[in-house]
Amino acid sequence: MTNIVITGCSTGIGLATAKYLQSQGVKVYPTARALEDVENLRNMGFEHAMKLDVTKTEEITQVIISVMEQDKKIDVWFNNAGYGQAGALEDLSTDFLREQFETNVFGLHEATRQVIPIMREQGYGKIIQHSSVLGLVSLFGRGAYNASKYAIEGLSDTLRLELNGTKIYPVLLNTGPVTSDFRKTAMRKLQENIDIENSIFKKNYLENLAKKKSKVPFNEEAISVAKVVHKIILTENPKPRYYITKATTILGVLKRLLSSRLLDKILLKIG
Repeated sequence: MTNIVITGCSTGIGLATAKYLQSQGVKVYPTARALEDVENLRNMGFEHAMKLDVTKTEEITQVIISVMEQDKKIDVWFNNAGYGQAGALEDLSTDFLREQFETNVFGLHEATRQVIPIMREQGYGKIIQHSSVLGLVSLFGRGAYNASKYAIEGLSDTLRLELNGTKIYPVLLNTGPVTSDFRKTAMRKLQENIDIENSIFKKNYLENLAKKKSKVPFNEEAISVAKVVHKIILTENPKPRYYITKATTILGVLKRLLSSRLLDKILLKIG
């Protein structure tokens, strides 16, 4: 039976992917940062759920040890854990930018670095890196998140070159708008970490905070990501990247075709 370790399964894409893959006969090791969320996962029928805060090296190591003790292999590792820190770059302290990178980039890198020797030893494996449409283009007020996803692109593109000739495949997911708690978390981080009252962008921030949840163009449900992950699992030699949602496809094409100035005009309207 194929197995997969998924980080960040408390809600949203991680949870939806875990549920779908388990229904398809994949052995799923879902992980979450908080013990309460791990317990919730177990109550949902995920007997192999484990605690994993990707910013803690020792917890990554322990998850890998636990999976290897049970299965003697790791077929697929899905680096899904991440969040978005909202706020203009001039309002964002370097400490909070660093915090964004600790989870989205450094945690992802540490997990990748630890799982590669396992996959080299067994002679195969797939490492799925959850990037974003914002790893291709940038949006106003999301600089920390944009930068973290651009970093994932660079790491993964390089890793693909370094693993050339092996049967270990790094795969990027460029996900567009998908139903999740992403915006809720981003708005909470905005309020926690940005001095809104003294910002030149105060009006913009308050308008965003006041916005009621509305239908986002080209939005898809989290199952869309889950199905792509399943496709990757079933594919012997998966593609280097998969665009998820029409928004990603459209903006990916515009990035290649338009000048930076023209693209900026479009992105300012979206943002």
